[in-house]
Amino acid sequence: MMSSLDHYLTKPEPETPKPRAPAKTQLEFKPETPREMDQSYFVGAAYDGERRAVFLKLYDPQTEKIQFWYDNTGHTPYCLSKDTLENLRKNKELMNHPGLLGLEPARRFDALEGKEIPVTIVLAKDPLSIGGRPTGCIRDIITAWEADIRYVENYIYDRHLEPGMSYNIHQGDLKPGTSAQVPAVREAIEEKDEEYRKLMERWLRLLEYPVPNYRRLALDIEVYSPIETRVPDPTAAEYKVICASLCGSDGSKRVLLLKQTGTEGVELPGIEVEVYDSEPELISAIFTAVNDYPFVLTFNGDDFDLRYLFHRALNHLGFYRDQIPIELGRESATVKYGVHLDLYKFFFNRSIQVYAFSNRYREVTLDAVSEALLETGKLDISASVSRLSPTELAAYCYQDAELVMNLTTFDGEVVMKLITALSRISFLPMEDMARQGVSGWIRSMLFREHRARGFIIPRSEEITAKKGSTSTTAVIKGKKYKGGMVVDPVPGVHFDVAVLDFASLYPSIIKTWNLGYETILCGHPDCRTNKIPDTDHWVCRHRKAMESQLVGSLRDLRIHWYKPRAKDKGLSSEKLTWYQVVQNALKVVLNASYGVFGSDRFSLYCPPLAESTAAVGRYAITNTIQEAKRLGIEVFYGDTDSLFLGTPAREKLDELIRWSKKELGMELEVDKNYRYVALSLRKKNYLGVHPDNKVDIKGLTGKKRHIPEFLKNTFTQLVEILGQVKTPIDFDVARIKIKDLVQDSYSKLRSRKYSLNDLAFNMMIGKSVSAYTKTTPQHVKAAQQLSNKGGDVRAGDLVSFVKVTTGSGVKPVQLASIHEIDVEKYNEYIRSTFEQVLDAVGLDYEELTGAKKLTSFFSGA
Repeated sequence: MMSSLDHYLTKPEPETPKPRAPAKTQLEFKPETPREMDQSYFVGAAYDGERRAVFLKLYDPQTEKIQFWYDNTGHTPYCLSKDTLENLRKNKELMNHPGLLGLEPARRFDALEGKEIPVTIVLAKDPLSIGGRPTGCIRDIITAWEADIRYVENYIYDRHLEPGMSYNIHQGDLKPGTSAQVPAVREAIEEKDEEYRKLMERWLRLLEYPVPNYRRLALDIEVYSPIETRVPDPTAAEYKVICASLCGSDGSKRVLLLKQTGTEGVELPGIEVEVYDSEPELISAIFTAVNDYPFVLTFNGDDFDLRYLFHRALNHLGFYRDQIPIELGRESATVKYGVHLDLYKFFFNRSIQVYAFSNRYREVTLDAVSEALLETGKLDISASVSRLSPTELAAYCYQDAELVMNLTTFDGEVVMKLITALSRISFLPMEDMARQGVSGWIRSMLFREHRARGFIIPRSEEITAKKGSTSTTAVIKGKKYKGGMVVDPVPGVHFDVAVLDFASLYPSIIKTWNLGYETILCGHPDCRTNKIPDTDHWVCRHRKAMESQLVGSLRDLRIHWYKPRAKDKGLSSEKLTWYQVVQNALKVVLNASYGVFGSDRFSLYCPPLAESTAAVGRYAITNTIQEAKRLGIEVFYGDTDSLFLGTPAREKLDELIRWSKKELGMELEVDKNYRYVALSLRKKNYLGVHPDNKVDIKGLTGKKRHIPEFLKNTFTQLVEILGQVKTPIDFDVARIKIKDLVQDSYSKLRSRKYSLNDLAFNMMIGKSVSAYTKTTPQHVKAAQQLSNKGGDVRAGDLVSFVKVTTGSGVKPVQLASIHEIDVEKYNEYIRSTFEQVLDAVGLDYEELTGAKKLTSFFSGA
């Protein structure tokens, strides 16, 4: 739902104009580096090339400023070699490398070999001497270990630093801050291993520590464009910045306008409107604000807002580089003296979308995310930004900045707390964590643990060479091994269904079966009998896997501590919010902890480990089904970690749960109860109706995000019909309503009564059109057609297109006509959308649309 401009166009009572300091055209900022500072939070880190030292960004919640602390320990970049000191000294290319600082002997534990080994530390003057240049790096000269880890991360691991936690500065030295009181959970966790308990206590110390209130600024800019449909190029930055909005968490509300006809009279209720005579003055004011706030928030600021400001100021307006508080990377933009959080990158993370926010938003645009999470969206405007009146422009721009801010303030500042929690779990600074995917978080967590234990981090090819590949055959084409088990559904409608769920199945398996790259296929002859079911693999009995302990400890904390407490009504609302944040953060990490080991892009890629986890999952489901049947419980369906059961007596369920705990070492729990479930012959597709009429839909096309509006609306009506069914008899009426609904939709399509917008597919473009070189998806073909007509689509934009009978088969809505619509293609979509539900309730699409005689009706369940 778009917001109206009316509120912003209402004339406020005249106010005395506030005096405004003239914009600074010569901006120079220097960070403060105090020798004494009380409790402050480690929120960022970077490398200073001039000083050749890492520096930390420390947020002081008292002053609400970020101060810098530079390393004073003499830490330098390095990598490891398994070659001897003597042999390396004979390598003239290495010894003559201008960046080589020295060689030192050391020892590390090699988990693949199960023993401590001698290594040589190769010290360098700067990170690029180790790696990062196209050629001529030390890692190109020798076979190096730990040479592909960013130096800042290396430094964090070696110094045992904990991002998101509290530190003090005393006499110029960095000291850990006060620790949170760790709850006594020993009695709740049935684990006697001391290393495991230490991990539990460490996680609790990190996750029970309070989160400060971060002072922050949301920034949005608008740029003039001479062509209405063209989005300005942030690298060329050819056009003027005509408006900027600054929304502060401290209540500051500012709109900065470039002077033009009508700007002097712009007034917005409760917002300070500032008019600048020149663009350099306007941008200077933006830079001053950016430097004043410790945190800067944007939505796609990495690719647009900050990138545009940098290039505009440097290349067109005469700013010197040291007057611009922005630094650009290949795919990122940071602020020099604070932390930049691009919320587009954060919400784009699929794990955040699915596990932290339960798929509440479908598209990753500011409008879509805000509509889903805030129930309000961008302002509806009737013209392009360049053609808006000054008042409309100011209102539109400010609304965007306010939405960005509100995405971090809603629900008790859940997003800022979630970013902090994930930063602590992953041992990554907030900015780095928010830009990386979940595999990067798990990689960092594991690398840090290797350092803490004195392990050498193996090279990827070492693991596959030592542990081999998979031993099962994938059922799904393109997969490397046999995955999770999906039980054939019993088609039809089943009433009174209980869904039993294995609590964190794959993390439980990793913990219970002691799975890790060091323990799978270990070298001990006596372990070969400790087989993984349905594979040729075995697992070690002598050593505890690091992955097993890390994942297991996080899993136990979520299941036994944070998840129950997130529902404890006796706790304060602030505590409840924090516990919910933590349990969601843990869920995000845990749900990815199995899959990463099966991805060849992951640094610790280990196919037998991922395969073994899936195999034990199949074993658990198979044996649980057998036990359920032995107990006389009907099994209607099973999918990876869930079983759909006919509701038996409570004591039968309890017996099954006890059996699972005893025999499998895994916890079963009743996840939900359905009034009825509709199952088709298709796997991973079902519709379940709760006692309160709420409908769960799994894998059904009608709920997928890219389908046209007419299909979404029709499917929603179908779901509403099914939601009203209380008994098998009610299906007689429901069947007639569904028949009418499907036939009406089919008829309107045939007679072309749907509008182009009704028929449009809306898909987000993930990168610039020119970046699609290997394949050209349909929405990109549509975007290319727009580009050829003078338009431009940037990453993050939605492309609306329809299926047509001409050309490439697709056209953007702006260029299509209703007569070009490919009716047969859309009929296929109607069929695929409805067939899945119709099958489950005993109806046939072709019969309903007259394609064949109606012969089969639902006859009760």
